[in-house]
Amino acid sequence: MNKELRFLLSWSDHHRRLFMRLSIILLATLVVDVIGAVLTWRFERHAHGTDIHEFGDALFFSTVQLLTISSQIKNPLTAAGRGVDVLLELWGIAVIGGVTGSFGAFFLGHDAD
Repeated sequence: MNKELRFLLSWSDHHRRLFMRLSIILLATLVVDVIGAVLTWRFERHAHGTDIHEFGDALFFSTVQLLTISSQIKNPLTAAGRGVDVLLELWGIAVIGGVTGSFGAFFLGHDAD
């Protein structure tokens, strides 16, 4: 039992590689989220009928787009805002693939030393 517990709690290069991959994906996604929020706020805040009035609204919108690839906010209303929205959704889909691949490689041992 003690040997099994030590094995489960071990932290090998294999674990560090997964942690670094996930950390890079998380940091890059945070950067994309902030850039998406700034652009969404810039393009959508003055559009007629917009739900985005403050930067917090734009940050909420971009975060929800990245997490769920959808939103209940009726934005984007402008062409530029729609372009940002599509890019956010593409990033979200790419991240899902990257995270899935990282976990697959980890559990199947394809990236082990």
